Amino acid sequence: MPGALLAGGATAAFLASSLFTQAAPIAPSSIIAPPDKIVIEVATVNGSGCPIGTAAVAVAPDNTAFTVTYSQYLAQVGAGSKPTDFRKNCQLNLIVHVPSGFTYAIASADYRGYAHLENGASATQKASYYFQGSPDTATRTHPFNGPYDNDWEATDSTDWGQLVWAPCGVQRNFNINTELRANAGTSDPKTNSFIAMDSTDGNIQTIYHLAWKQCPDRQR
Repeated sequence: MPGALLAGGATAAFLASSLFTQAAPIAPSSIIAPPDKIVIEVATVNGSGCPIGTAAVAVAPDNTAFTVTYSQYLAQVGAGSKPTDFRKNCQLNLIVHVPSGFTYAIASADYRGYAHLENGASATQKASYYFQGSPDTATRTHPFNGPYDNDWEATDSTDWGQLVWAPCGVQRNFNINTELRANAGTSDPKTNSFIAMDSTDGNIQTIYHLAWKQCPDRQR
């Protein structure tokens, strides 16, 4: 999906539209998008894993997913690395404008990358999800152990009944904080180990899948 690089300090809006479909208030067999377009604005994007100009967001044409693409998201330890390189993170603060009468939740997130871990080294990929002002935070962690030299994939998914929905009729920013961490462990200090969210074209792609439902009439 196409995206546009985020300018420093600027707000980037990405629009998408879809054909009319009716969202069900109970658990559907598949994700159903609202009938009108959504707008996702990136309020802020901060972190050592996403310096200014290295992150992009694009919304799927059917409104059921959005993709965040990075180009410099890599954590490493060992030879050639700096002491602060072992951990990289990126905090996304998103404003999701939802069509009237609908609310949304993040149903799942797909992460892909590449890792080279020497024998004795390890790495983790972690993500936290929460709405502004809400005490509910969902956190998922995926570990990787060396020796490892290959692509990796990780999926965070939530059952329908456990989804954390945006409040109906209230605008709350949605926050996604991701982290990559590399640990040298007992590996040879003369070697280098790293983990990156990396795709075949050299960029890092993360896809977030949205779930939708209609709000009660009194909360529209």
